[in-house]
Amino acid sequence: MKVTNVDALRKIANDIRISIIETVYNAKSGHPGGSLSCADILTVLYFNQMNINPEKPNAEGRDRFVLSKGHCSPALYSVLARKGYFDKEELKTFRKIGSNLQGHPDMNKVPGVDMTTGSLGQGLSSAVGMAIASKMDSAGCRVYCLIGDGEIDEGQIWEAAMTASNKKLDNLCVILDNNGLQLETNIDEILDQTSLHDKFASFGFNVIECDGHNINNLIDAFDSAKQKKGMPSVIIAKTIKGKGVSFMENQIEWHGKAPSEEEYNKALEELNSNMLK
Repeated sequence: MKVTNVDALRKIANDIRISIIETVYNAKSGHPGGSLSCADILTVLYFNQMNINPEKPNAEGRDRFVLSKGHCSPALYSVLARKGYFDKEELKTFRKIGSNLQGHPDMNKVPGVDMTTGSLGQGLSSAVGMAIASKMDSAGCRVYCLIGDGEIDEGQIWEAAMTASNKKLDNLCVILDNNGLQLETNIDEILDQTSLHDKFASFGFNVIECDGHNINNLIDAFDSAKQKKGMPSVIIAKTIKGKGVSFMENQIEWHGKAPSEEEYNKALEELNSNMLK
């Protein structure tokens, strides 16, 4: 069921953030920073935009989603559990031996996961293939692919982008989680990413920029991408790494570590207080 109420979507996004923190804390490992930065994006996609049905996770005509930055699986798993693809209790098994919820999503083990990802740079190629297949089969499904701004240092991203443009894949929507941080420093300290808008435009993309934490902005961006014909779209979503937890926001140390018990309690206190506003 499509959720159109913006306040309801904000609450869902906050619930997703709580699940992310709980999931990473229980595992004592994971990537909270980038997971928190994309929570609003995934909320709008799964609860407002995509043609999907948890009761029929493999329906042929469904829309597809590829989490190219696969290390942010806590966000995807939290969304899938909230959507009803599997029981939320299973989130407690994240990264445990024998769990289906591995550190990177596995399409053969988790219902709702459309592509196994983890090696950065490869997800967009898979999404391009899906979009081509949908065109060939007249399936009518849209394909969404979330990439990271550190990830676009990978050359394969741009090979896939050229192919998407060449094939006029207007059923493909790429979302760039532009939080400005990667692994251990600012993105520009590793490779200069001046004018991401111009870079993607030069590769033949319809470029849309938005606030990646503003629900209305995100809905408008996705709706605009749907209306563009004859070329793929990219939504450059400006985000904050660690969004929603004050001591994690814009702090590179939270790229890939779990909170202590004290930090966990503080994070949950902040997120739960958000629900009362």
